[in-house]
Amino acid sequence: MKEQISITSIASISPLGASSEEVWKGYLSDKHFLKSKNFEKENVILGAISQENNAEIERLKKSDDKYKSLDRSVLLAIYTSRKALSKVKWSKQFGVNIGSSRGATELFEKYYDAFQKSILRKAATLSSPTTTLGNIASWVAHDLQSIGPAISHSITCSTALHSLVNGVAWIRSGMADTFLVGGSEAANTPFTIAQMQALKIYAPSTQVTYPCKALDMSKDKNTMVLGEGAVSLCLERGIQKNALSIIRGIGYATEILKHNVSISSEALCFQKSMKMALKDAHLKSVDVIVMHAPGTVKGDLSEYRAIEAVFGKELPVLTSNKWKIGHTLGASGLLSAELAILMLQHQKFIEVPYIENSKKINKIETVLVNAVGFGGNAVSIVLSRE
Repeated sequence: MKEQISITSIASISPLGASSEEVWKGYLSDKHFLKSKNFEKENVILGAISQENNAEIERLKKSDDKYKSLDRSVLLAIYTSRKALSKVKWSKQFGVNIGSSRGATELFEKYYDAFQKSILRKAATLSSPTTTLGNIASWVAHDLQSIGPAISHSITCSTALHSLVNGVAWIRSGMADTFLVGGSEAANTPFTIAQMQALKIYAPSTQVTYPCKALDMSKDKNTMVLGEGAVSLCLERGIQKNALSIIRGIGYATEILKHNVSISSEALCFQKSMKMALKDAHLKSVDVIVMHAPGTVKGDLSEYRAIEAVFGKELPVLTSNKWKIGHTLGASGLLSAELAILMLQHQKFIEVPYIENSKKINKIETVLVNAVGFGGNAVSIVLSRE
């Protein structure tokens, strides 16, 4: 890379918990954190934050009159951003880039339902300002009183990693020294679940040991499960003494669309993004890959084929967290990065319990993290300990 960037702080909230200790403890367990919830008289498997953590979000919502009308995705982002920033000593001159795939899903569905039921077909006063995508970064910037740029975007499921890429670009350009980046998703809602089911990619609600079989290449049915969560990272120029991890390489690529939701069978976008990230990091290989692996038959297999195409016979060890917490859409890439950082810190590889890696690993120096959105918009990043 032209200039190395440090990750000096990270905070998340997900089905695993809301502290690094909780999250790591959750990863050390072979159990998943997916639950059954009733939507429209139908039981659906999903990943939801705990009642205890949800109570914290409710307290945040009630802490300020202005926050009572905010969508859950905004509240999750504020919560993690506060925690991430509390661990660093920054001035107010920092940028914010918090993205989301779906945005204010819960509020939008609520407002539209009320509009449909309204005899006069009137919308609520705050229905527009509280459901715009830019709402997320703007409220985070307001809450933290930052005076840098505030950016929100959606690049579907690669949104969070694109936030990191954008933060790196701002810092490398000289336009900022510090950037808060992240992703937030609160899409466990009836209409969103119905959309995923309509695509025929959602896991059945039958009781099985592992509802989401991400990385299981032998499965013959799609097993994607939605999850909610948010994550925020603090990026700083150069190699800092308090760095949790160093961003060694970044890569990104898109494919020519052949279908609204698909990527090619060989995941050409991933091949390009991984090669670019490795070249940027001046590496030929890495120790571990945290795959995007959504739990769909074609999605998992195409990414695996791309990894084979890039790394040949000597594959790194492979893992994913979606079998454990579900697919958090726009937040998923940086929640995968969190797993990568924790493995680097603790020097322990987190396995997927129902698959076996032929290669064993004793030392973890570099981890590659993948994410891709609908239509083949891929991002790959290389992280290292130092």
